[in-house]
Amino acid sequence: MTYTLDSFVKDAQAALKASNGPASREQVRLLLEKLLANKQFVDEAVGPSAPMGARKLYEDKDLGFVVLAHCNAKPHKSPPHDHGSSWAVYGQAVNHTDMSEFRRLDAGTGAGEAKLEHVRSYRLEPGHAGVYDVGAIHAIDYPEGSRFVRVTGRDLDYVQRLKFDTSAGKAIAIESATAGPA
Repeated sequence: MTYTLDSFVKDAQAALKASNGPASREQVRLLLEKLLANKQFVDEAVGPSAPMGARKLYEDKDLGFVVLAHCNAKPHKSPPHDHGSSWAVYGQAVNHTDMSEFRRLDAGTGAGEAKLEHVRSYRLEPGHAGVYDVGAIHAIDYPEGSRFVRVTGRDLDYVQRLKFDTSAGKAIAIESATAGPA
């Protein structure tokens, strides 16, 4: 039987209800890799006929997690950033995404002076997923045409987050219309 988005949602719900910690998010990562093995899902969600940009595939009103399709027409390199009080799982579908992980060396947790240390870099290839837990700092770099599915613990429009300017040694609040200033 083919593993579908509906199957993924049900299994992710079960995992997240059973535990609210890193083990459940790792289970979501494994489930997302299973979903990305379904060529029909990939073609429909992020394939050549899918619309460019990011769009919501599913939002769980009770648990809060969101499944998004990202179809990127242009290359992009983000600064190091976090997802605030949310976690994220990135699952590569088409092309690749280079991921870099960082650790904050200063005692800060919010905006202001910040010093980061690069921890590791790796490439997410089609069918592979990576977990970025609450507060994890990472940067993404993808080429034109890269497509991925991202699952977040909450709708990031409502989460205060940080981006980091490593040359200036600063953490800067990412403001959205809904989350407001950090």
